[in-house]
Amino acid sequence: MTAHIIDGKAIAADLRANIAGEVARLNAAHGLVPGIAVVLVGDNAASEVYVRNKTRAVADAGMRAIDRKLPASTGEAELLELIAALNADPSVNGILVQLPLPPQIDAQKVIAAIDPAKDVDGFHPLNVGRHASGLNGLVPCTPLGCILLAKTVHASLAGLEAVVIGRSNIVGKPVAQLLLSENATVTVAHSKTRDLPAVCRRADVLIAAIGRPEMIRGDWIKPGATVIDVGINRVAGEAGKSRIVGDVAFAEAAAVAGAITPVPGGVGPMTIACLLLNTLRAACAQKGLAAPIL
Repeated sequence: MTAHIIDGKAIAADLRANIAGEVARLNAAHGLVPGIAVVLVGDNAASEVYVRNKTRAVADAGMRAIDRKLPASTGEAELLELIAALNADPSVNGILVQLPLPPQIDAQKVIAAIDPAKDVDGFHPLNVGRHASGLNGLVPCTPLGCILLAKTVHASLAGLEAVVIGRSNIVGKPVAQLLLSENATVTVAHSKTRDLPAVCRRADVLIAAIGRPEMIRGDWIKPGATVIDVGINRVAGEAGKSRIVGDVAFAEAAAVAGAITPVPGGVGPMTIACLLLNTLRAACAQKGLAAPIL
């Protein structure tokens, strides 16, 4: 193994500590304690774990977590009514509706109902459009985390050739927009891309978000490239136990790359840290305060 391992846990911990310091300063100077409402509908076990982790991180940063748990039978109108109430509540600076939602609820309608200024997931069509137009807006947490991780390796991404594998609205498209805003030269590749290994070998920065376990092999990596692995895939392991792997064959890639994120312990911790960052920025914007530079 020759690659530098990008320690997402440590980088996220530093960011969270900086956010907590800024929250304490805002509270002392302005009486502002950012509040985030986390809405969970139903009993999805994975979603419950995610929400629990997010709530704990919010409290650790000195922010207020407002948990709203609704039964799986909740109707769309009832959820939209709750969103409207949270939009109108000045103590709520951020709103996060945990996905997936039960089948009777249109997730896109719910996302569109959130006040864009409180859309800390960065999924609202207005925030997506502002971002694509080069304007300020809240951006999705995982793509933001990818960029922050890449910038721990490269002081500037300007002029670098970046390849994004995956074109989802949650990761692929927004991370490509963020790379463009950093003045990288960006290619978005996907399952229909011809000669995908050759496209990947061009990348100075390779971001894998295709959702296929260990699809990207070591010989797809340009020597010295920075590899950011967004994938979280559960596969069969030894003695019948499952294990978590990324979209990149880690051992193979680490022998070629200059820097690489592990799975777990890479992008995942940054996603929650960036949720806190978005909430802090949203709270400052709503109160007419300058956004902190962290």
